[in-house]
Amino acid sequence: MKATCWMGANRVEVREVPDPKILNPRDAIVRITSTAICGSDLHLYDGYMPTMEKGDILGHEFMGEVVEVGPGAASKVAVGDRVVVPFPIACGACLNCERGLYSVCENSNPNAAMAEKAFGFPSAGIFGYSHLTGGYAGGQAEYARVPFADVGPLKIESDLSDEQVLFLSDILPTGYMGAEMCDIKPGDIVAVWGAGPVGQLALASARLLGAEKVIAIDRFPYRLEMAAANTGAETINYEGTDVNDALKEMTGGRGPDACIDAVGMEAHHGTGVIQAYDRVKQAVRLESDRPHALRQAITCCRNGGVVSVVGVYGGLVDKFPIGSLMNRSLTIKSGQCHVQRYMKPLLDHIEAGRIDPTFIITHRLDLEQAPDGYETFKHKQDDCMKVVMTPSS
Repeated sequence: MKATCWMGANRVEVREVPDPKILNPRDAIVRITSTAICGSDLHLYDGYMPTMEKGDILGHEFMGEVVEVGPGAASKVAVGDRVVVPFPIACGACLNCERGLYSVCENSNPNAAMAEKAFGFPSAGIFGYSHLTGGYAGGQAEYARVPFADVGPLKIESDLSDEQVLFLSDILPTGYMGAEMCDIKPGDIVAVWGAGPVGQLALASARLLGAEKVIAIDRFPYRLEMAAANTGAETINYEGTDVNDALKEMTGGRGPDACIDAVGMEAHHGTGVIQAYDRVKQAVRLESDRPHALRQAITCCRNGGVVSVVGVYGGLVDKFPIGSLMNRSLTIKSGQCHVQRYMKPLLDHIEAGRIDPTFIITHRLDLEQAPDGYETFKHKQDDCMKVVMTPSS
C-alpha cells in the first residue's frame, strides 16, 4: 500500500509499504477513505518530537471502511462498517479508561518505559506519533491497523459526508475539550490563542457551550477573518498590538474569564527579545518548546480564571510564569484529548446542525500529494487552514 512516511526533519515521502495485518484478536483493518494533516504533525515534520525513525508512517486523523476484523472486536465492528478512528489508542478497561481519560490509557503504549523517562508516567499509544507514544503506524495511508477496535472506532450510520465527520478523530473533540475545560458560565468571555484548526473549533465550541464573547488571537489576517465569519469571534492581530492591553480594553479591564492555548510548542507569538530568546534556546535544545503563547495566556487571564491548554507540548519550557499563576488563583487544565468520550455527543451536534466543522477545510489533495500538503500547511501558503487527503485506491 501507499503511505506517507517520515524521512527526517522537513521531509516526507509517499512510499510503498507492506499492508497492515491483524496482530491481536481486538484489531481491525480499515481501508482509509479520508485523512488529514494536523498541526501536531508539523511538530514531527519539523523534527521537534524525539524518537521518530525513518520510514515511520504519519497521520492520526483518519476514517474509512472496516475490511477485516479480529474475533475480539467482532461484537462492536463488522466488515463494511464506516468508522471514524480516534487518535488515542485505548483499551477501555484500565482505571483511566473507566474514568473517561482515554488519552492516558495504561495499556496501549508498548513503549511505556520510554515515555516514563520523559514524562514520569506514560501516555496512551497514538497513531503515527513517534515511538514515545507506541510507534504505531499512522493513517496517512491506504490502510491502517486499528488496535482495540472494540473500543475506539465510531460507526457512522447516517449519510453525512467524510468531511463532516472526519474531524471527530481529533481536532473537533480537542477544540471542544479545550472549551469544556474552561467551565463556561453565562456571560463569560473566552480568549483563544491560535486561530488554526483547533483554535477555530475551540472558538466554535466555546460559543456552543454558552460563551457570551469569544476572542481569537493570531497574526494571519485570513485566519482571523475565518474566525470572525464562522464563529462570531472578535479578533486581535498580535503583531503590532499589545495583547494584554487589547484584552483589558475588550473585557472592561478585567481580562478574559478563560484563556485557551491552542498553539503549543512552536509558538510564533511574541516579538523582539522574548521571541528571539525562545527560538535560540529551542534551536540549541536548551528548551524543547517555545511557550510564549502559554505565558501570555496565563498573564492575560483574569484573576481566578481558567487557562486551558490543548496545544501540544513535548518537553520543557523556560520562563514559566508560576508567580502569576499562583498569586492570582488561576487554574490550569490540560491534556491530550480523551477523544472517545466526545465522539458520539459531537456527532449528535453535527447531525442536529449545531456545529459544522467543514468550514476549516481549505485544501483537498490526493494522498500522493502529501509532501506538497505538508509544505503548504507548514508555510501557510495559499491561505491554507486544513489539508484533507484522499487515497486513490
